[in-house]
Amino acid sequence: MKHSPGYRLAATILHGFDEYRTRFKEITSDASRRFRDAAWRDAQLASAERINLYKEKIDVTLSRLKRTFDPEVVSHCECWREARYHYAELISHRLDFELAETFFNSLFCAIFHHRHIRNDWMFVYSSREDAARRSGIELCRRHRVNGDWQAALKWALLDAPLDNRFADIDQDTHLGASFLTQHLPVAILNGDDTEIELLNSVFYRNKGAYLVGRIRGGGEQVPLVLPVLHGEGFGEQQGGDPCLHLDTVLIETDEVSIIFSFTRAYFQVEVAVPREFVDYLQQLMPHKPEGELYAAIGFFKHGKTEFFRALNRQVAKREDQFVIAPGVRGMVMAVFVLPSFRTVFKIIKDKFDPAKDVTHAVVREKYRLVKRHDRVGRMADTQEFSNFIVRQDHFSPECLEHLLEVAPSTVVLKDDKVIIKHCYTERMMTPLNIYLEQCGDAEKEMVLKDYGNAIKQMAAANIFPGDMLLKNFGVTRHGRVIFYDYDEVCYITECRFRHMPKGQGVDASSLSIGPNDIFPEEFGPFMFANKTLRDMFMAQHPELFDPDYWLELQQAIIDGRVIDVYPYRNKQRFAGSIGQLVY
Repeated sequence: MKHSPGYRLAATILHGFDEYRTRFKEITSDASRRFRDAAWRDAQLASAERINLYKEKIDVTLSRLKRTFDPEVVSHCECWREARYHYAELISHRLDFELAETFFNSLFCAIFHHRHIRNDWMFVYSSREDAARRSGIELCRRHRVNGDWQAALKWALLDAPLDNRFADIDQDTHLGASFLTQHLPVAILNGDDTEIELLNSVFYRNKGAYLVGRIRGGGEQVPLVLPVLHGEGFGEQQGGDPCLHLDTVLIETDEVSIIFSFTRAYFQVEVAVPREFVDYLQQLMPHKPEGELYAAIGFFKHGKTEFFRALNRQVAKREDQFVIAPGVRGMVMAVFVLPSFRTVFKIIKDKFDPAKDVTHAVVREKYRLVKRHDRVGRMADTQEFSNFIVRQDHFSPECLEHLLEVAPSTVVLKDDKVIIKHCYTERMMTPLNIYLEQCGDAEKEMVLKDYGNAIKQMAAANIFPGDMLLKNFGVTRHGRVIFYDYDEVCYITECRFRHMPKGQGVDASSLSIGPNDIFPEEFGPFMFANKTLRDMFMAQHPELFDPDYWLELQQAIIDGRVIDVYPYRNKQRFAGSIGQLVY
């Protein structure tokens, strides 16, 4: 039977998607082996490979389309209309249909350079928006507590698909049970129907395995996350596999939200039904945008699709206009916001301020570097858009005038439309310099401490922020300090940390300085014009101004050490750990 060009186009795209999904699942399913063997460097490489995989498979499929079909077929919108119809039929019973739609969209945008964005030709809206189908696949396992929290936690840990044994399961579960009985709502503690419910899949990231679910009872529920780590030295001393321990118990929605933050590397977790999996996670974190949850479990491209759909819905409400972002204007980026959408939009300027010795290509590569790298909860994830089209009346006149002035090669007016050829989006945060102007003394001390912790944790992940000015960091709704200006980031291992020469009248300006030379002793005046803030910060983090601190950290990274950075406070950990970098 001879199929039409539209059908064959759809089938070819679906074949490319299947190749992508097969390799994606292989990388993800191997996370359990990497955790079992404490193969931390392999875990870092696998994370980067999985991020790069999407573009690689799009490029392979695009080449296949161009080899297989006549140019007039591939470039004809009506052929894509037919292909969309057939593709929707082909994926109608798939459990990952929404990911397949996004893959189709990526191919369409690659062919048409992000133009002709219409639902007739691609999946601007899902083909199954109104469908209420459920797969029937059981996502969770459950255990009735019956008042015995230690036994319930033993079930949670020992029934999890973890290959290593626990070093001291009784001690772990005793600590966990004590915590729960002290902190759970009374209705749950006293409920006859109280149960622990956990997703069957284990969430792996960096050096941790996370069991995720909730506790329900007495008509109430709280989220539940059980972080499991390797115990230092247990396996090595006994000549076997590393042993495990329960590091803490998390039951606050905000704490769980931080675990799934947009500032962290994507989890490696096996997901049979993405839509249902995300629906479940959203019950645990109702304020977390759907797109962020897709990204958190590795489907960052579909996260971008969900972000775009949510943005379109918000813009259509016409509650506000795009305006210039508050704060100090950047030397490299022009930044604007839609205040009701809690997102910033960043455009590379045509010309940079003289102090910035970078190019457009360098800036884009810096953003790609951060996308691939472990963000350790301290660097904002970004989405990249091309040919972003918005009606002119959705912009405030001042904002549009500014964008046209500083980036005329990127922002173009056509009739009543504004065409933005390239931009990045990030979650909106309060710039750190503004936050410090508005908060009280106690908050100043807390946020400055977290500012230093952010620098240290990025450094532990082999990232030097370059420009450490307050304006380049933001404060989230959870009070966490996040870095978001990437045009000067580099690897710690590329830096040359130097001591200032001893002697009167010697400063960095009189020295022979190479492009990667850094003088930590000079950080203070550069970071803080306000002496009170500077003194407070230097008292909290004196090591940041010591070149030897940076040199020792640099050597540890060169030696292959993967330094621990965990997404919860040290005081929450049952055992605690001196010298580990934790939030």
